[in-house]
Amino acid sequence: MKCMLNYKKMRKIIFLIIIFLSLAFTIGINNTSIIISPKSQLVIKGTTNVSKFKCHFNIEEIKNPIPVSYVQKEEKFVFEKALLVLDNSCFDCGSSAINKDFVNLLKSDEYPQIVLELKEIQKDTKVTNVVHALIEIFIAGESKLYVIPVKIEGDSLLNVLGSLSLNICDFNLEAPKKALGLIVVSEIININFDLLIQEK
Repeated sequence: MKCMLNYKKMRKIIFLIIIFLSLAFTIGINNTSIIISPKSQLVIKGTTNVSKFKCHFNIEEIKNPIPVSYVQKEEKFVFEKALLVLDNSCFDCGSSAINKDFVNLLKSDEYPQIVLELKEIQKDTKVTNVVHALIEIFIAGESKLYVIPVKIEGDSLLNVLGSLSLNICDFNLEAPKKALGLIVVSEIININFDLLIQEK
């Protein structure tokens, strides 16, 4: 009889622990949404063997607000489906010819968008206003993970600044050649962002 009582008591304790852990996990999830100001900038920079080019994204085309869910784990924030979707056609590279080449490079007929998914943010242990962001980038049906340092300034209106260099060959893209192969586009491009973000 005593063993039966102890067994029932143990089951009750285990049940309470499970309920507590479930509640703790649920409470730990933060749901919010953010707005990216049209004053923000996002630029893809590249070079050829004879010149440089810049493709500016039209920030006003971003579908605000952007929903964000995250969990804080000590010094790390883990995000779920924090997506920034960029339509390839919304990049302006300075001329219709370069715009067309850029859209073709990204295989836009089949993959019309670049998607940046924020996976994690971890504070820098040495610099107070710098975090390290784990970002998964989807281009032309391929994805790659990158860790990039991001500088954050401001309070209610956050200024998020950073840059990322990537090789288009990592996404199975082929650098275009022009003028019978005399002009060759570099495989390395840089994504530079200067975003003004506020919580809705």
